[in-house]
Amino acid sequence: MNTTHTSETSPVDTSAVGFIGYGAMARRMGAHLRAKGHRIVAYVPSGRTSDTAATLLPTPRAVGEAAEIVIICVPNDEALASSSYGDEGVLSGLRSGGLLINTSTVSPEATQTLVAAGARHGITVLDAPMSGSTPEAEKGELVMLVGGSVEDLQRARPVLACFSKSIVHAGPVGAGTRIKLVINGIMGATLDIIAEGVSYGLCAGLDRDVLYDTLQQVAVISPHHKRKLNAAQNHDFSPQFPTRLMSKDMNLLTNAGTTVGAFMPGMAVAAQALALSNRRHADEDYSALFGALEHSVVQTRETTKET
Repeated sequence: MNTTHTSETSPVDTSAVGFIGYGAMARRMGAHLRAKGHRIVAYVPSGRTSDTAATLLPTPRAVGEAAEIVIICVPNDEALASSSYGDEGVLSGLRSGGLLINTSTVSPEATQTLVAAGARHGITVLDAPMSGSTPEAEKGELVMLVGGSVEDLQRARPVLACFSKSIVHAGPVGAGTRIKLVINGIMGATLDIIAEGVSYGLCAGLDRDVLYDTLQQVAVISPHHKRKLNAAQNHDFSPQFPTRLMSKDMNLLTNAGTTVGAFMPGMAVAAQALALSNRRHADEDYSALFGALEHSVVQTRETTKET
Protein backbone atom coordinates (compact mmCIF):
# COMPACT_ATOMS: atom_id res chain seq x y z
CA MET A 1 0.00 0.00 0.00
CA ASN A 2 1.32 3.41 -0.95
CA THR A 3 0.81 5.83 1.93
CA THR A 4 2.78 8.80 0.65
CA HIS A 5 1.21 12.07 1.88
CA THR A 6 1.34 14.79 -0.79
CA SER A 7 2.39 18.16 0.61
CA GLU A 8 0.23 21.25 0.10
CA THR A 9 2.88 22.88 -2.08
CA SER A 10 3.25 19.94 -4.47
CA PRO A 11 1.69 20.34 -7.94
CA VAL A 12 -1.54 18.46 -8.48
CA ASP A 13 -1.47 15.66 -11.04
CA THR A 14 -4.31 16.75 -13.35
CA SER A 15 -4.70 13.18 -14.62
CA ALA A 16 -5.45 11.97 -11.09
CA VAL A 17 -8.99 11.41 -9.86
CA GLY A 18 -9.42 10.89 -6.14
CA PHE A 19 -11.87 8.61 -4.39
CA ILE A 20 -13.07 8.76 -0.82
CA GLY A 21 -14.45 5.28 -0.31
CA TYR A 22 -13.35 2.66 -2.81
CA GLY A 23 -15.78 -0.21 -2.46
CA ALA A 24 -17.62 -2.37 -4.99
CA MET A 25 -19.11 0.50 -6.98
CA ALA A 26 -16.17 2.90 -6.78
CA ARG A 27 -13.62 0.26 -7.84
CA ARG A 28 -15.58 -0.36 -11.02
CA MET A 29 -15.88 3.37 -11.67
CA GLY A 30 -12.14 3.67 -11.09
CA ALA A 31 -11.39 0.93 -13.60
CA HIS A 32 -13.23 2.84 -16.32
CA LEU A 33 -11.45 6.07 -15.41
CA ARG A 34 -8.09 4.31 -15.57
CA ALA A 35 -8.98 2.92 -19.01
CA LYS A 36 -9.44 6.55 -20.13
CA GLY A 37 -5.99 7.52 -18.92
CA HIS A 38 -6.67 8.67 -15.36
CA ARG A 39 -4.62 7.72 -12.34
CA ILE A 40 -6.59 6.71 -9.25
CA VAL A 41 -5.75 7.81 -5.71
CA ALA A 42 -8.06 6.70 -2.95
CA TYR A 43 -8.75 6.66 0.75
CA VAL A 44 -10.26 3.51 2.25
CA PRO A 45 -10.85 3.35 6.03
CA SER A 46 -9.56 -0.23 6.15
CA GLY A 47 -6.43 0.69 4.22
CA ARG A 48 -7.03 -2.22 1.82
CA THR A 49 -8.40 -2.66 -1.68
CA SER A 50 -8.43 -5.43 -4.27
CA ASP A 51 -7.53 -2.86 -6.94
CA THR A 52 -3.74 -3.05 -6.92
CA ALA A 53 -3.48 -0.30 -9.55
CA ALA A 54 -4.97 2.33 -7.25
CA THR A 55 -2.71 4.37 -4.97
CA LEU A 56 -4.05 4.34 -1.43
CA LEU A 57 -3.45 7.39 0.74
CA PRO A 58 -3.72 7.58 4.54
CA THR A 59 -6.42 10.23 4.93
CA PRO A 60 -9.18 11.95 2.94
CA ARG A 61 -7.11 15.14 3.21
CA ALA A 62 -4.21 13.45 1.43
CA VAL A 63 -6.53 12.51 -1.44
CA GLY A 64 -7.68 16.11 -1.71
CA GLU A 65 -4.08 17.28 -1.85
CA ALA A 66 -3.24 14.79 -4.61
CA ALA A 67 -6.16 15.38 -6.98
CA GLU A 68 -8.07 18.35 -8.33
CA ILE A 69 -11.25 16.28 -8.73
CA VAL A 70 -12.40 13.96 -5.95
CA ILE A 71 -15.34 11.55 -5.96
CA ILE A 72 -16.96 10.59 -2.66
CA CYS A 73 -18.62 7.16 -2.60
CA VAL A 74 -19.51 6.31 1.00
CA PRO A 75 -22.49 4.50 2.56
CA ASN A 76 -24.24 7.10 4.72
CA ASP A 77 -24.41 10.57 6.26
CA GLU A 78 -22.02 9.68 9.06
CA ALA A 79 -19.32 8.41 6.70
CA LEU A 80 -19.74 11.51 4.54
CA ALA A 81 -19.24 13.81 7.53
CA SER A 82 -16.26 11.94 8.96
CA SER A 83 -14.44 11.95 5.61
CA SER A 84 -15.26 15.52 4.60
CA TYR A 85 -14.76 17.73 7.65
CA GLY A 86 -12.04 18.42 10.20
CA ASP A 87 -8.28 18.70 9.84
CA GLU A 88 -8.00 15.37 7.99
CA GLY A 89 -11.17 15.75 5.90
CA VAL A 90 -11.07 16.01 2.14
CA LEU A 91 -12.19 19.66 2.24
CA SER A 92 -9.01 20.53 4.15
CA GLY A 93 -6.90 18.99 1.40
CA LEU A 94 -8.56 20.25 -1.76
CA ARG A 95 -7.23 23.51 -3.12
CA SER A 96 -9.56 26.41 -3.80
CA GLY A 97 -11.16 25.78 -7.18
CA GLY A 98 -11.24 22.02 -6.66
CA LEU A 99 -14.24 19.89 -7.59
CA LEU A 100 -15.88 17.47 -5.16
CA ILE A 101 -18.42 15.05 -6.64
CA ASN A 102 -20.54 13.27 -4.05
CA THR A 103 -21.99 10.07 -5.54
CA SER A 104 -23.18 8.77 -2.16
CA THR A 105 -26.88 8.38 -1.40
CA VAL A 106 -27.36 10.58 1.65
CA SER A 107 -30.00 12.83 3.17
CA PRO A 108 -30.88 16.17 1.56
CA GLU A 109 -29.64 17.85 4.74
CA ALA A 110 -26.22 16.19 4.48
CA THR A 111 -25.96 17.31 0.86
CA GLN A 112 -26.73 20.93 1.71
CA THR A 113 -24.24 20.90 4.58
CA LEU A 114 -21.50 19.60 2.28
CA VAL A 115 -22.29 22.19 -0.41
CA ALA A 116 -22.14 25.03 2.14
CA ALA A 117 -18.87 23.74 3.60
CA GLY A 118 -17.38 23.46 0.12
CA ALA A 119 -18.33 27.05 -0.66
CA ARG A 120 -16.48 28.23 2.46
CA HIS A 121 -13.35 26.50 1.16
CA GLY A 122 -13.75 27.78 -2.40
CA ILE A 123 -14.57 24.27 -3.60
CA THR A 124 -17.36 23.35 -6.00
CA VAL A 125 -19.56 20.50 -4.76
CA LEU A 126 -21.91 18.51 -6.97
CA ASP A 127 -24.35 15.92 -5.66
CA ALA A 128 -24.25 13.17 -8.27
CA PRO A 129 -25.66 9.90 -6.92
CA MET A 130 -25.90 7.05 -9.39
CA SER A 131 -28.72 4.84 -10.55
CA GLY A 132 -27.51 1.30 -11.13
CA SER A 133 -25.88 -1.54 -9.25
CA THR A 134 -22.61 -3.41 -9.71
CA PRO A 135 -23.60 -4.93 -13.12
CA GLU A 136 -24.16 -1.44 -14.54
CA ALA A 137 -20.99 -0.13 -12.91
CA GLU A 138 -19.04 -3.05 -14.39
CA LYS A 139 -20.25 -2.17 -17.89
CA GLY A 140 -19.86 1.59 -17.45
CA GLU A 141 -23.60 2.05 -17.84
CA LEU A 142 -24.56 3.98 -14.71
CA VAL A 143 -27.04 6.83 -14.87
CA MET A 144 -25.64 9.83 -13.02
CA LEU A 145 -28.15 12.16 -11.35
CA VAL A 146 -26.45 15.52 -10.95
CA GLY A 147 -27.45 18.53 -8.89
CA GLY A 148 -25.55 21.73 -9.65
CA SER A 149 -25.16 24.53 -12.16
CA VAL A 150 -24.84 23.86 -15.88
CA GLU A 151 -21.28 25.21 -15.81
CA ASP A 152 -20.20 22.98 -12.92
CA LEU A 153 -21.78 19.93 -14.56
CA GLN A 154 -19.87 20.65 -17.76
CA ARG A 155 -16.65 20.60 -15.78
CA ALA A 156 -17.53 17.24 -14.22
CA ARG A 157 -18.98 15.69 -17.37
CA PRO A 158 -15.72 14.26 -18.84
CA VAL A 159 -15.12 12.33 -15.61
CA LEU A 160 -18.71 11.18 -15.16
CA ALA A 161 -18.92 10.09 -18.81
CA CYS A 162 -16.15 7.54 -18.23
CA PHE A 163 -18.45 5.25 -16.26
CA SER A 164 -21.97 6.24 -17.27
CA LYS A 165 -24.36 5.81 -20.17
CA SER A 166 -26.40 8.87 -19.25
CA ILE A 167 -25.90 12.04 -17.24
CA VAL A 168 -29.09 13.67 -15.99
CA HIS A 169 -29.02 17.31 -14.93
CA ALA A 170 -31.60 17.03 -12.15
CA GLY A 171 -31.51 20.74 -11.26
CA PRO A 172 -29.63 22.90 -8.72
CA VAL A 173 -27.47 21.39 -5.97
CA GLY A 174 -29.58 18.99 -3.91
CA ALA A 175 -31.78 17.91 -6.81
CA GLY A 176 -29.59 14.90 -7.57
CA THR A 177 -29.96 13.66 -4.01
CA ARG A 178 -33.74 14.08 -4.04
CA ILE A 179 -34.34 12.36 -7.36
CA LYS A 180 -32.11 9.46 -6.27
CA LEU A 181 -34.32 8.96 -3.21
CA VAL A 182 -37.37 8.89 -5.49
CA ILE A 183 -35.77 6.24 -7.71
CA ASN A 184 -34.61 4.02 -4.87
CA GLY A 185 -37.94 4.39 -3.10
CA ILE A 186 -39.79 3.15 -6.18
CA MET A 187 -37.28 0.33 -6.56
CA GLY A 188 -37.57 -0.80 -2.93
CA ALA A 189 -41.34 -0.41 -2.67
CA THR A 190 -41.92 -2.27 -5.95
CA LEU A 191 -39.77 -5.17 -4.81
CA ASP A 192 -41.77 -5.34 -1.59
CA ILE A 193 -45.05 -5.49 -3.53
CA ILE A 194 -43.71 -8.26 -5.79
CA ALA A 195 -42.45 -10.18 -2.75
CA GLU A 196 -45.87 -9.87 -1.12
CA GLY A 197 -47.44 -11.23 -4.31
CA VAL A 198 -45.02 -14.16 -4.24
CA SER A 199 -45.90 -14.74 -0.60
CA TYR A 200 -49.60 -14.96 -1.47
CA GLY A 201 -48.90 -17.31 -4.40
CA LEU A 202 -46.90 -19.70 -2.25
CA CYS A 203 -49.43 -19.58 0.59
CA ALA A 204 -52.18 -20.35 -1.93
CA GLY A 205 -50.34 -23.46 -3.11
CA LEU A 206 -48.93 -22.34 -6.47
CA ASP A 207 -45.92 -24.24 -7.72
CA ARG A 208 -42.85 -22.21 -6.81
CA ASP A 209 -41.06 -22.47 -10.15
CA VAL A 210 -44.23 -21.82 -12.14
CA LEU A 211 -44.82 -18.69 -10.05
CA TYR A 212 -41.29 -17.33 -10.45
CA ASP A 213 -41.08 -18.26 -14.14
CA THR A 214 -44.39 -16.58 -14.90
CA LEU A 215 -43.49 -13.33 -13.14
CA GLN A 216 -40.27 -13.12 -15.13
CA GLN A 217 -42.25 -13.19 -18.40
CA VAL A 218 -44.91 -10.54 -17.79
CA ALA A 219 -44.66 -6.89 -18.78
CA VAL A 220 -45.69 -5.48 -15.40
CA ILE A 221 -42.35 -6.52 -13.87
CA SER A 222 -39.38 -4.28 -14.74
CA PRO A 223 -36.12 -5.76 -16.10
CA HIS A 224 -34.42 -4.85 -12.81
CA HIS A 225 -36.99 -6.72 -10.75
CA LYS A 226 -36.98 -9.68 -13.14
CA ARG A 227 -33.28 -9.97 -12.38
CA LYS A 228 -34.10 -10.00 -8.67
CA LEU A 229 -36.81 -12.62 -9.17
CA ASN A 230 -34.36 -14.85 -11.01
CA ALA A 231 -31.85 -14.50 -8.18
CA ALA A 232 -34.51 -15.30 -5.59
CA GLN A 233 -35.72 -18.33 -7.53
CA ASN A 234 -32.16 -19.68 -7.40
CA HIS A 235 -31.68 -18.67 -3.74
CA ASP A 236 -28.77 -16.46 -4.83
CA PHE A 237 -28.66 -13.25 -2.82
CA SER A 238 -25.11 -12.24 -3.69
CA PRO A 239 -24.97 -8.52 -2.91
CA GLN A 240 -25.35 -6.26 -5.91
CA PHE A 241 -27.21 -3.78 -3.70
CA PRO A 242 -27.02 -4.87 -0.03
CA THR A 243 -30.14 -4.80 2.11
CA ARG A 244 -28.45 -2.51 4.65
CA LEU A 245 -28.04 0.18 1.99
CA MET A 246 -31.53 -0.16 0.56
CA SER A 247 -33.03 -0.10 4.05
CA LYS A 248 -31.01 3.04 4.79
CA ASP A 249 -32.22 4.70 1.59
CA MET A 250 -35.85 3.88 2.31
CA ASN A 251 -35.49 5.46 5.74
CA LEU A 252 -33.89 8.55 4.19
CA LEU A 253 -36.82 8.84 1.81
CA THR A 254 -39.55 8.43 4.40
CA ASN A 255 -37.84 10.95 6.70
CA ALA A 256 -37.46 13.40 3.83
CA GLY A 257 -41.08 12.83 2.88
CA THR A 258 -42.22 13.66 6.38
CA THR A 259 -40.20 16.89 6.26
CA VAL A 260 -41.95 18.12 3.10
CA GLY A 261 -45.37 16.65 3.89
CA ALA A 262 -45.46 14.04 1.10
CA PHE A 263 -48.07 11.25 1.26
CA MET A 264 -46.15 7.95 1.01
CA PRO A 265 -47.80 5.15 3.01
CA GLY A 266 -46.68 2.50 0.53
CA MET A 267 -43.07 3.63 0.83
CA ALA A 268 -43.37 3.53 4.62
CA VAL A 269 -44.62 -0.08 4.58
CA ALA A 270 -41.77 -1.08 2.25
CA ALA A 271 -39.27 0.65 4.53
CA GLN A 272 -40.54 -1.42 7.45
CA ALA A 273 -40.37 -4.66 5.43
CA LEU A 274 -36.77 -3.95 4.38
CA ALA A 275 -35.84 -2.97 7.94
CA LEU A 276 -37.12 -6.36 9.11
CA SER A 277 -35.18 -8.13 6.35
CA ASN A 278 -32.10 -6.11 7.30
CA ARG A 279 -31.99 -7.79 10.71
CA ARG A 280 -30.88 -11.09 9.15
CA HIS A 281 -29.82 -10.20 5.62
CA ALA A 282 -27.94 -6.90 6.00
CA ASP A 283 -25.03 -7.84 3.74
CA GLU A 284 -27.03 -9.87 1.23
CA ASP A 285 -28.74 -8.32 -1.77
CA TYR A 286 -31.96 -6.51 -0.94
CA SER A 287 -33.83 -9.16 -2.93
CA ALA A 288 -33.25 -11.34 0.14
CA LEU A 289 -36.67 -9.98 1.13
CA PHE A 290 -38.07 -12.72 -1.11
CA GLY A 291 -36.21 -15.30 0.93
CA ALA A 292 -37.39 -13.79 4.19
CA LEU A 293 -41.04 -13.94 3.12
CA GLU A 294 -40.62 -17.47 1.75
CA HIS A 295 -39.17 -18.50 5.09
CA SER A 296 -42.23 -17.03 6.77
CA VAL A 297 -44.50 -19.09 4.47
CA VAL A 298 -42.61 -22.28 5.31
CA GLN A 299 -42.83 -21.56 9.04
CA THR A 300 -46.56 -20.93 8.76
CA ARG A 301 -47.08 -24.24 6.95
CA GLU A 302 -45.08 -26.12 9.55
CA THR A 303 -47.04 -24.53 12.39
CA THR A 304 -50.32 -25.40 10.66
CA LYS A 305 -49.22 -29.04 10.30
CA GLU A 306 -48.33 -29.23 13.99
CA THR A 307 -51.78 -27.97 15.04
